[in-house]
Amino acid sequence: MTRVRAATTAFFAVDGFIFASWAVRIPAVKEATHASPAALGLALLGASGGAVATMTISGALCRRLGSNRVVVAAGAALSAALLLPPLARSALWLGLALVAFGVGYGAMNVSMNSLAVDLVARLRRPVMPSFHAAWSLGGLAGAGLGGLLAPHLAPLPHLGLVALGGLAVTAACGRTLLAHPVPPAGTGAGGGAARARGSGNPPGARGHARAAAWRAVLLFGLIAMCSAYGEGAIGDWGALHLRQDLGADPGLAAAGYAAFALAEACGRLAGSWLLAHLGQTWVLAGGGLTACAGMLGAALAPAIAVALAGFALTGLGVANMFPAAMTRAGLLAGPNGVALASTLGYAGFLLGPPAIGFLASSASLGTGLTTVSALSLAAAILAFATDSELAVPRHRGSRRRALHLQHRYGFNRAPRQAGAAVPGGRRRRIPPTAGPRAWCSARFRLAAVLSGCAGRGRYVSG
Repeated sequence: MTRVRAATTAFFAVDGFIFASWAVRIPAVKEATHASPAALGLALLGASGGAVATMTISGALCRRLGSNRVVVAAGAALSAALLLPPLARSALWLGLALVAFGVGYGAMNVSMNSLAVDLVARLRRPVMPSFHAAWSLGGLAGAGLGGLLAPHLAPLPHLGLVALGGLAVTAACGRTLLAHPVPPAGTGAGGGAARARGSGNPPGARGHARAAAWRAVLLFGLIAMCSAYGEGAIGDWGALHLRQDLGADPGLAAAGYAAFALAEACGRLAGSWLLAHLGQTWVLAGGGLTACAGMLGAALAPAIAVALAGFALTGLGVANMFPAAMTRAGLLAGPNGVALASTLGYAGFLLGPPAIGFLASSASLGTGLTTVSALSLAAAILAFATDSELAVPRHRGSRRRALHLQHRYGFNRAPRQAGAAVPGGRRRRIPPTAGPRAWCSARFRLAAVLSGCAGRGRYVSG
């Protein structure tokens, strides 16, 4: 699984690198097509439309063909489609080229997140944030390299080199994914948690469990939408807020998004540790509250330094909200859950900039940016709503305790038989006096997850 995980990480990094490389060349492509701002906006909607349309069917393709095959095909399609926008010579052809680019981008996002969910279930560790950290670092590398090459290369040779690099990584890492397919995290609508809760029950109870799982998937999709809304808003309006409202020079204004992106990448690098020690609910709720406070500080800041600190705090807050929500949606409903959550998340990414622009024209840009705080607070409330939606009553039985921890930590792990031997492992005993409070402590939570969640007073393998 180490090679498969490395190959999946490479696809996440390539996706971020390609997207950032295109984003930094938008001004040059606009000049080449002689497009007005309104025409450019309509052309850019082509990428959004292609991505959203593809996301709705990519989940079914992943379930039918396998996420690994769809990842390889989407990586090749996205790399090849990157060559089309710099070849356009009018806004119409640019829009059509961006539809093709959006198709590859949408399929890539759903398939690689579905594959990452399968790996999370296979490894039985909350490693999803590490994949999204690779996306963030790839985006930073693509933007940095694009900024260096823009004064010396036209868009076509620059993006051509990026496309060749993307195809090379797809060929090298795609062989690993195709040679070592990862078993799906769950089958059927409802996925792992709903299936576990419904097994052994009458059909009506199983149908109720599936309905509850899909309601939870919708809630996780809304959390992803709230998170992506903030990312899109800061990417499009953060620099303008520093420049227009606080009087920053162009270089310092660009540092706003850099502070956000660096903090987001650092938060995702620590995401696996946070999920293992705090649990999914508190990571989502804490991230929402942190982003709410950070964006309030950035939007209402009286000084540039305060605004930069607010952007960084917002990046730390939203860092693990999208990965954690995507993981749970995939574990509950497989690729279809990932497709729904991705579609809602991308919708938030698209709706954020226009909504803030409307508020900026009617009130002020700072007022518009406070909507990011409002939605971050809403995401924190939704995190507790998902916790109650999928809550499993806890008692002395090891099965119920295992199901509770499965939901809390965001990955599937069936309880091992008490005392079962594991090669290279050693037996760990959970004291018989460990009551509910002790089970809620970080020490016993982590011990329960690593040891298989056996019941009180039994020897378990770890």
